[in-house]
Amino acid sequence: MNHVARRVAGVVAAASLTATVVVGCSSNDDDNASASSASMSATATDGAGSTDATDGADAGNSADKAEVTAADGSTVTLTGSIAKKYNSATEAQKKDLGKAQTGADASGTSSTGLIFQQFDGGVITAKSADAPGYITWGKIRDAWNVKRDDTGKPAADGKGGSEGPLGAPTSDETDEGSMKVSTFDNGKITFSPSENKTEVTVDGKVVDTE
Repeated sequence: MNHVARRVAGVVAAASLTATVVVGCSSNDDDNASASSASMSATATDGAGSTDATDGADAGNSADKAEVTAADGSTVTLTGSIAKKYNSATEAQKKDLGKAQTGADASGTSSTGLIFQQFDGGVITAKSADAPGYITWGKIRDAWNVKRDDTGKPAADGKGGSEGPLGAPTSDETDEGSMKVSTFDNGKITFSPSENKTEVTVDGKVVDTE
């Protein structure tokens, strides 16, 4: 695949951030193709030969660096906790994440300090450059980004993502019987593939999904 541009997006410590954006984890963005949260320094250069989005372990990638193909054909370089999570992901997880997104809302740090990189199929987040990264996607990500009031009730003037009442992700999606489950600072979201049903729990109370 020919690449017309090469971009470098590196997760850096807060003191050296060159741009701060809120994506998917924001009250103004939804996390479908939506954003979640991380601040990244990005530069674009000419070049070719970048790795495919599912080739996180290719030569040139290290534990804290990964080059992935963006949806527009450019190359995005992941660093820090985001890269570590991507490189430790299974091939199935990388396939489900899909292509990395680019642009102002594709990566950055939310107002809550959550670092993120958006992909077509999900998002990788971390609470800091040294913290573990987690993958959130699908119906669970959709429900996480619904704007909610402080009690978790969907509200047009509420906040979604990490700024909402659920807070930041604290796990990858796991299987509990027939259910898919992701945990957050203040609750959890479950999804039943057989029933195509999502359930949101905030502070121990089940609330409306949307």
